[in-house]
Amino acid sequence: MDQLIAEIKKIPPVTRFVCGSSLGVTLSVLMGAVAPYSVLFVKDYVFKKFQVWRLYTSFFLGGGGINYIFEFVMLFRAMNDLESRSYSGRSADLAWQLIWACVGIIGATWPLRCFVFTKPLLACLIYLYSSLAPPGAMTSIMGLVTLPIKYYPYVMIGLDLLMAGPQVAAQSVAGAVVGHAWWWSVWGGELGSQGLLGAYSRAPQWMRNLVGETNAPPPPAAGGTAAGLARAGIHVQAPRQAPQPATTSGYNWGSGRRLGSD
Repeated sequence: MDQLIAEIKKIPPVTRFVCGSSLGVTLSVLMGAVAPYSVLFVKDYVFKKFQVWRLYTSFFLGGGGINYIFEFVMLFRAMNDLESRSYSGRSADLAWQLIWACVGIIGATWPLRCFVFTKPLLACLIYLYSSLAPPGAMTSIMGLVTLPIKYYPYVMIGLDLLMAGPQVAAQSVAGAVVGHAWWWSVWGGELGSQGLLGAYSRAPQWMRNLVGETNAPPPPAAGGTAAGLARAGIHVQAPRQAPQPATTSGYNWGSGRRLGSD
């Protein structure tokens, strides 16, 4: 048990909270401990009876069965990759931006009369995750199909259309639109740049305290090839030169050389 707890603590805090919330809400409903209707987003109950917990639970209610296992794996994979790479050392920023993305999802799905936001949230995260991946990166869907990661969100929407119908697919499209807005407004829509809201996307101090970031890290670099690659989750290293036999028995790593040069 101690080993299991130690492994769970290794998971980044925001990923741990999101995936733990998904398991907690879904399993509580599936086991009959909580009535399904009490966790859905119902506008009258939220804004007139102030049942504000529905704003939280409606994002984490899974459907159950084998589909939920697939969705949970995709959720963990996207969140863990974002937090450990693109938002490395900036978990509070990820949490802060995720809150605003959830607000955007509620607004984008408002015409669809959506009661559960699990699918839009997953589509939003996968869109951002695939957009921040290195160019040419590939991904595997449950080990069955390998495809360029840039097509990942669209394949997911197509699967929702085939398996759940136009209503669910429309919700996923709305989530992907929010994910695109997140990518464009914060990350600038391309590597090595900063979006219009990039300067305003940093978490307040109370959020940093909440996730345990007592010392705020410096903001991510706004330009440069190396900065863009680092933000996409690549650890950039200077190219290695050949050994210098006359002066050293080790390697001369060099300095000031352009990335990718021979």
